[in-house]
Amino acid sequence: MTTTTAQPGTATLRGRQMLNKVPEVTLYFWVIKILCTTVGETAADYMNDTLGLGLTKTTYVMGGLLVVALVFQFRLRKYVPGIYWLAVVLISIVGTLITDNLVDNYGVALETTTIAFAIALAVSFAVWYASERTLSIHTIVTTRREAFYWLAILFTFALGTAAGDLAAERLSLGFLVAAVIFGGLIAVVAVAHFGLKLNAVLAFWIAYILTRPLGASIGDLMSQTPKDGGLGLGTTGTSAIFLATILFMVVYLTITRRDVITTGVAPATDISTSADRVLVVANKTAATPTLIEAVRERAAASPASFSLLVPNPDHLVFDRVGTDIRLGQQVLALALPLLEEAAGGEVDGRVANSPNAYDDIVEELNARHYDEVIPSTLPSHVSHWLHLDLPSRIADLGHPLTTITPSHEREHALGGSQRVGP
Repeated sequence: MTTTTAQPGTATLRGRQMLNKVPEVTLYFWVIKILCTTVGETAADYMNDTLGLGLTKTTYVMGGLLVVALVFQFRLRKYVPGIYWLAVVLISIVGTLITDNLVDNYGVALETTTIAFAIALAVSFAVWYASERTLSIHTIVTTRREAFYWLAILFTFALGTAAGDLAAERLSLGFLVAAVIFGGLIAVVAVAHFGLKLNAVLAFWIAYILTRPLGASIGDLMSQTPKDGGLGLGTTGTSAIFLATILFMVVYLTITRRDVITTGVAPATDISTSADRVLVVANKTAATPTLIEAVRERAAASPASFSLLVPNPDHLVFDRVGTDIRLGQQVLALALPLLEEAAGGEVDGRVANSPNAYDDIVEELNARHYDEVIPSTLPSHVSHWLHLDLPSRIADLGHPLTTITPSHEREHALGGSQRVGP
């Protein structure tokens, strides 16, 4: 067993901790996303052609507005629908303008822009995952993760614009046909996810990219003249209709909070007792002899109350959407009596929401007051739930830390039935 201590307030945070900054992926999310994408197409055309600003000036204006919106978004500590969706509208316009500038002003071929933005998006995902060990939008709880998130979104809009324009030019698709094709592709992704268990994160980002050409096709269908295959509403009318619809839905979500991601963590409470509150994080085996002994020693040292966080054996690889926590609850039920005997009193606990231990630890520390953290870690080749840098990352949060590292060869779950994990 090894022990490291970090004094509260003396460590440098790797990322500003916050509540989740993005909405839950619901039908509302996809409807507003497509509306924002349509506005990205029609608003860019309106400013460029109708107002006569041209691509360059339009890009400067919308780029400046996007920077202002993102400054407000990053300063928030929770998801605010109005600010978030304003940023999405603006980033959809800027993403469209980036591709249009490269093609129209600099003569870059659509094939080149499509490949370049696909590579840029893949690199951003690779760096994001290498840094955070997750691409899940359900854990955007640090400034660094949020930066990766918005960068990826910018590339999805630029890529969607380039790929959509390439398909339209090469295949000479009409606006309606293009909308049907891209809508069909999104339906295929949905079927693959819900019916064939396609990874949730992969399905989300593929659909996110495809909504860009879908929205652009819908925007062109409504705004272009009948002789060009459109309905003739114009960019002004189309933009106004979709912006009004977005505003209505955002106001509705602000009032109802139907798209707020919930973590299952108990609300923050004020600890009025003199006892320290200790968060115990168990992995692989819910209660090894080493962890039980550590709890016993800590309880004997000074008054303390304990909370246990255990992994969920049924977690999906990258995301928690749709997971069944029944096995995790069984692990918790077996572990709590053992820890309560060691602690000499009641121990509360819960099953992790995220497959990444650090995410749930951050959620707990944000939601409730804790004076100390005791994680039980096994080597990374044994468990994928906790990874090698977990102790140092917890220490960076500024809480005193006692790290338990049981010998996997020597220690197994007590009674044999508590062993969980890959």
